[in-house]
Amino acid sequence: MKNGYLIVLLCAALAGCGRQAPQRPSQRMGEAPKADSAQLALLALNQQLTETADEQLHRLAQAQEENYALYENGTWVHIFEPGEADEPIREGEECTVHMRILSLEGQLYSDIEQTAHAGKYELPSAIDANITEWHHGAKVKLLAPWYAAYGIKGTDEIPPYENVMIELELK
Repeated sequence: MKNGYLIVLLCAALAGCGRQAPQRPSQRMGEAPKADSAQLALLALNQQLTETADEQLHRLAQAQEENYALYENGTWVHIFEPGEADEPIREGEECTVHMRILSLEGQLYSDIEQTAHAGKYELPSAIDANITEWHHGAKVKLLAPWYAAYGIKGTDEIPPYENVMIELELK
């Protein structure tokens, strides 16, 4: 009889050793997880800021004397001089870029010349995404939205979420 109790006790102990599956915090079985309201608010705000930037640049491009073309990344582009070379700059090709970055009101933020490789994310997206369509010697003016220029962080000279005008010369 003593052996019977030991067997029952052993079976009960083994049956109780199984682990229960973990549950997500504050979620009932069968319910979808609740969305993070802060993350949704941030996404909505960025979407609104993007739409506002696009509208502002569209109005500005239409008001200019020069003809601007809208590129896929939301940048408005006017080519003053097409450049000297027969072929456009190739991806990965090294080139020297002179950039004058201004506010939309004309305040100079930065005047820099740098060597970069086309398509290698060494330049703002407004330039990098389009540089392979231009030639060495080209002079281009861009109206760049914040999300294709210097983004939500900006730089030491350029504020966050700032739409900018970029006067560009490819050497």
